[in-house]
Amino acid sequence: MPTAKAPSHAKRPEVGSQPMSSMWTQMFPPKPTYTEEQVPDLSGKVYIVTGASSGVGKETATILYSKNAKVYMAVRPGTKASIAMASIQAAVPKSLGTLAILPLDLADLNAVKKAAEEFVSLENSLHGLINNAGVQALEDTNGEARTAQGYEVHIGVNVLAPFLFTRLLRGVLAATARQEHAGVVRIVWVSSIGTETIGENERGLSADYLDYWPLMSPLERYGLSKAGNWLHGVECAKRYASGGILSFPINPGHLRSDLYRQGGSLFKLALRPVLFPPRYGAYVELFAALSPTLSIKDSGAWIVPWGRLYPIRNDLVDATRSEAEGGNGHASAFWEWSEEQVKAFL
Repeated sequence: MPTAKAPSHAKRPEVGSQPMSSMWTQMFPPKPTYTEEQVPDLSGKVYIVTGASSGVGKETATILYSKNAKVYMAVRPGTKASIAMASIQAAVPKSLGTLAILPLDLADLNAVKKAAEEFVSLENSLHGLINNAGVQALEDTNGEARTAQGYEVHIGVNVLAPFLFTRLLRGVLAATARQEHAGVVRIVWVSSIGTETIGENERGLSADYLDYWPLMSPLERYGLSKAGNWLHGVECAKRYASGGILSFPINPGHLRSDLYRQGGSLFKLALRPVLFPPRYGAYVELFAALSPTLSIKDSGAWIVPWGRLYPIRNDLVDATRSEAEGGNGHASAFWEWSEEQVKAFL
C-alpha cells in the first residue's frame, strides 16, 4: 500500500501549552490512595474491561475478579485471551466471582456491535464499563494501518470503536443505574497525557484529523486519539447525567504495558526508567470506576495518576463549555461528529 498523503490544504494542528508542573506531577505522581485494599466486595456487580488480556486491563480485571465481581474480558478471542483468563483465575483461586471472555475486535465496527449485542443477550446489568483497550501503531510510519471501515487505525480503534461500544451499552448501563445507589454505575475512558502534550489547541481532536493525520508521526497520532477519548468522557458525563451514569476520562500514567510492543528496542530502553508497573494504571482505573469519594458533581473531571482529580490544560476547558457558557462547544460537536461516523451501526 502506498504511503498515505495529506490533501494539499491540510496542515499540522496548533497545540496548546501544557504547564511543566502539570506534566511533572503526572509523570512522577504521589503514592496511590485507592488500591486493592480499598476496593470493597463486589459480589453481584458486573463489569466489562476492554483489552483485559494483558497490561493494565488484565491487572484491573484481576482486582475486580478478586473482589468477587463478574468480569467480562472484552478482547480478541484466541490463545492469548484464554491464557490470560486462566492466569487470572490461578492468581485468585478463592474468588467467588465469575470471569468470562467477550469477543471484541475494535478494528471492526461490525464486531463492536456484535460484542455489545452478545453482552446484552447475556446480562441485564452493567455496573462499570472500562474502555481500556487501545493501539499504538509505532511502526506504522507510512500510515498503512486501517480499520475494517477504512479509518486510520488510531482514530478508528482508539476513538470511534469505544464510542460505539459505549453507545450500544447505554441502555443496560441506564437500567442498572435505576436499580442502584447514585454514582455506582460508571464509564471509564482511558486517555493519556497525550491529550495535553499534543491535543489540538482549544479542541483536543477534531474531524480535521482525517485530513492532517499523514503529517503526524505514529506517536503523535496516538496522543491525538487519546484527546478524542477525553472529549468523549467529558461530553458523556453531560449527556448521561440524567440517567445517573458517571463518566470519567483518565490518564493511567506512564506504564510498562503492551501499548509499546511495536516500539523498537532502543525506544523501549529509553522509556523504561520513567515507566511504572501496569498495576499502577489499574489503580487509576479503579479509582475512577469505584472510589466513593467521587460523585455526580465530579463526573467528567480529568483523573490523573494514581487516582486524583486534576485540572486539564487551560485552553482545553473551552472545548468542554458551550458557547453560551463562554466556550466553543467543541466537545458536543465532536460527539455529534462521532455519532455520524457510527450511525450505520447503532
